[in-house]
Amino acid sequence: MQQNKIYVGNFPYTVDESQLRELFSPYGDIEDLALIMDRETGRPKGFAFITFAAQHSAEKALEQNGKPVGGRPLKVNMATEKPARGGRGGGGGGGRSRW
Repeated sequence: MQQNKIYVGNFPYTVDESQLRELFSPYGDIEDLALIMDRETGRPKGFAFITFAAQHSAEKALEQNGKPVGGRPLKVNMATEKPARGGRGGGGGGGRSRW
C-alpha cells in the first residue's frame, strides 16, 4: 500500500497554510494540505495533514520531525487512518430492557 500522507503537529497556532507549503514543498509536489481548524474560533489547531504526489516525497519530509518552528519542535510522521467510530446506533436505552 502506498503511503504518501503525513501528519504534521505541534506547530504554533499562528502558522498558516502558505507557511506549511513553503516548509514542505521542497520535498515534492503537494497534492493536498489540510490545516485543521477549530470550529468555534476559526483558528488553526496546530496540526495538519499533507498529501504528497509520491510516497518517497512523504518519506523524505519526515526529516522535519523535531525541527523547531516558532520555538516548538515539529512532530512529523506518516499519517494513519482514523478507525471508524463505532456508534451505539440510536435507541438510547442504556442497555436495559423494558421487560
